[in-house]
Amino acid sequence: MTLVETVVVVALTAFILVALAQLIRYFYVTNAYVLESTQALSSARRSVESAMNDLRGASYGADGSYPLAAAATSTVTFYAQVDQDTAVDKVRYYLSGTTLYRGITEPAGTPLTYGGQPETTTLVIDNIRNGTSTPLFTYYDANGVELTEPVSLSAVASVRITAMTDVNPNRAPDVYTLLGSATLRNLHNMNQ
Repeated sequence: MTLVETVVVVALTAFILVALAQLIRYFYVTNAYVLESTQALSSARRSVESAMNDLRGASYGADGSYPLAAAATSTVTFYAQVDQDTAVDKVRYYLSGTTLYRGITEPAGTPLTYGGQPETTTLVIDNIRNGTSTPLFTYYDANGVELTEPVSLSAVASVRITAMTDVNPNRAPDVYTLLGSATLRNLHNMNQ
């Protein structure tokens, strides 16, 4: 191989590598939104599933409280064992602005009580875009009839979440609707 042939091979290899790098960069730049929205939507979907699993496990509180403590269109509070300890926690899912949060209050004291205990809050879903005509939480009785506000806690047999989320509010208005539902298993026999 001569020096000219070597230079030509190196130049062609460099050209191909630069072209390949530009192609990969172009792919990520043009598909960044799709990749980002797919990841955010997948995370939001897992969060809705987790919230519904928490609700399915609703049970009487450590202090004897009824399993469902509050039910409104943008918040639900109930008692369930959702972490690694054995105590039944007070769990609150609530919408603040455009963000859905989960708050957990651990019982303490003798006898166990939730009053005066700190609430640990975590972000569940960001950029919720539900309007006033689409409630975040809806409640149904044992016959599947939607309950209207004020919701009678003892009549609730199942809960449905409808979360309309915009994964990137700075881009085109792609609003995705996530749905989930949970039958409150530990209340099933009491509501019949």
